[in-house]
Amino acid sequence: MTHSNDGCTTEDGAESNQLQPLILERVEKDAGKNWKTVVAQRVKKHCSCTPDRAKSKILGFMPILKWLPRYKFRDWLLGDVMSGLIVGTLLVPQSIAYSLLASQDPIYGLYTSFFSSIIYALLGTSRHISVGIFGVLCLLVGQVVDRELALAGFLTESSTIGNDNSTFLVAGQGNGSVGVECDRSCYAITVGATLTFTAGVYQVLMGFFQVGFISVYLSDSLLSGFATGASLTILTSQIKYLLGLKIRRPQGWFTLFKTWYSLFANLGNTNICDLVTSLVCLLILIPTKELNDRLKGKLKAPIPFELIVVMIATLASHFGNFNTEYGSDVAGDIPTGFLPPQMPSWSLIPNIAVDAFSIAIVGFAITVSLSELFAKKHDYTVDANQEMYAIGFCNILPSFFRCFTTSAALTKTLVKESTGCQTQMSGLVTAFVLLLVLLVISPLFYSLQKCVLAAIILVNLRGALRKFTDIPNMWRANCVDTTIWLITMATSALVNTELGLLVGVLVSAFCVLGRTQQVQVLELGRATNREHYEDLSSYRGLETHPEVAVFRYEAPIYYANQSLFKKSLYKCVGFDPAKEKTRRMKLKEKKSKQQDEVTGVRNMKAENEDACKGDEVQATVNVTLMLDEKASRSLHSIVIDCSAILFLDTAGVNALKEVRKDYKEFGIRVVLAQCNISVLDTLKRGGCYSDENVGSGGENNIFFTIADAVRYAQSLSVPNGDCDNK
Repeated sequence: MTHSNDGCTTEDGAESNQLQPLILERVEKDAGKNWKTVVAQRVKKHCSCTPDRAKSKILGFMPILKWLPRYKFRDWLLGDVMSGLIVGTLLVPQSIAYSLLASQDPIYGLYTSFFSSIIYALLGTSRHISVGIFGVLCLLVGQVVDRELALAGFLTESSTIGNDNSTFLVAGQGNGSVGVECDRSCYAITVGATLTFTAGVYQVLMGFFQVGFISVYLSDSLLSGFATGASLTILTSQIKYLLGLKIRRPQGWFTLFKTWYSLFANLGNTNICDLVTSLVCLLILIPTKELNDRLKGKLKAPIPFELIVVMIATLASHFGNFNTEYGSDVAGDIPTGFLPPQMPSWSLIPNIAVDAFSIAIVGFAITVSLSELFAKKHDYTVDANQEMYAIGFCNILPSFFRCFTTSAALTKTLVKESTGCQTQMSGLVTAFVLLLVLLVISPLFYSLQKCVLAAIILVNLRGALRKFTDIPNMWRANCVDTTIWLITMATSALVNTELGLLVGVLVSAFCVLGRTQQVQVLELGRATNREHYEDLSSYRGLETHPEVAVFRYEAPIYYANQSLFKKSLYKCVGFDPAKEKTRRMKLKEKKSKQQDEVTGVRNMKAENEDACKGDEVQATVNVTLMLDEKASRSLHSIVIDCSAILFLDTAGVNALKEVRKDYKEFGIRVVLAQCNISVLDTLKRGGCYSDENVGSGGENNIFFTIADAVRYAQSLSVPNGDCDNK
């Protein structure tokens, strides 16, 4: 408010008002409530049941009840039916093929895609993603299944081909978790279903406790590197099917090298029939898939070349008797209908609990990232916690029907979106296509060679393997993200798939910590036409204040970087109080010794008084800082811009206290500006200031704006208030 009773004009009043420091009064916080009251309020909030709340909960848990009554049949039905039919057609050969990765019989891949399509249509919030089999998860499941098969004492796959009885007899020779009534195939799906059930329970629990934020720790570069590394492992694992070799999948670390060693060691046992069939399939599928990619803008739907190849290869194998005449490995009996539900093996859960957790995290992270990507593209929202519920129940419920772990898959999601999908109705159409296959068509795939399925898997890895060609562009865009990608990819492929995910998370965390370790203190200058301060080294035409310097630290100050903060500040100021104090003490001792030797004891007192006077004069002179080679200036105040300091811990508060104390001994005042509420509260708890009103100067030396802090520092007549009068 401006007054003119002393003859001042309104403009003069406004100008003088602007020169006054900004002072804000903090809102008083509510007194702490009793913990019993807090618990009672939360219980009442979350457990109270009203008709509106019950309706909201039901609709939130079953999104289909929201969108189905508003379904626009004329506008959406055709697109949903077309996309559902096309995705269902593509899923038939892929579901059978990816069963190889999960070490399961082909029928279980069809079961998995069928149940997951229905459940996600009921519970999912994304209109476009396709949930079903995903190569990386199938690989993780297959590794666990093979490990448990070995621990249970079952013979290797190469030993059991054509002799199921031998496998049946050794079933009880392992750890005794399954009786002799379960053969190798039965035990494999028992492990896969139990693993899927456990992963689904993890996901539902994370949704219940609303910890969907876990996915933010899995960056895009980390997930991409993990998927690419797993793709290399998948490619290597399928080479044996292309060559018709019957070798055991290695366990433990460095499986990639072990697999290639086994491949070269058994290269002489290559099945020529499988090799020729694999080459023919690859020569057909690779160009046709590329053709589909190039014409996807012109074609209303991609041509199902995979299904065509599967049909032709099945007919050729059946009439050519490839299995009996040439020993080619085929899919075998694929029964129709559904098996009765079966409970998971509870005794297996302790063995696979850790593996299930990593699978749950990967499946959820991929599903949420894809659902948010397509939701943003088509201007709608998805609920991350509801997605956690949806993908969790897509694993829990199908696990009773011998299915394995599922998640969203990028390739099929892209196909689904590009073929006119509008809502989750397309998932129900896809499930109908798979139901027809399960009830009628599945026995026709008996003679389908496994090498054909391996060729389909390899062709579908093209997208992930193309990431290697993008490395130069990725490096130019962000070298840190590229480093995370390379380390995660290399660890996943060369060491261990699950370890690659953990290493990627740790590397990402260390990269974030590393960035806080590399931040340097910057000196700021003032713009000529307004009160705005920026880095002197980044912008031209900025002005500095005589005897007052402004600095900024663009990172939190905490235990890991508090010493680096002080070193960087001392270096940027050009004056290290600790070193200067040590230098002066050494100089004083040296002078004292020289005086004792030259003048003797008689003149020691007088000379000591002169030396002390000289030291006092030197202490009263402002510290001179060489800012460049041509100019120098003296300082009596330092302003630290805290706008980029997100938080402080105890070590950070102590670091600021030490900086203030060290510079105060040499007549330099340290002033803080633009502290956020969190920093102010931490400083108050640390005893750096006690007054609620910030900006008034005094002992607080904390201001809301840099301009106020600079004006306050310039108003000080002498450094540190009274240094000249000492």
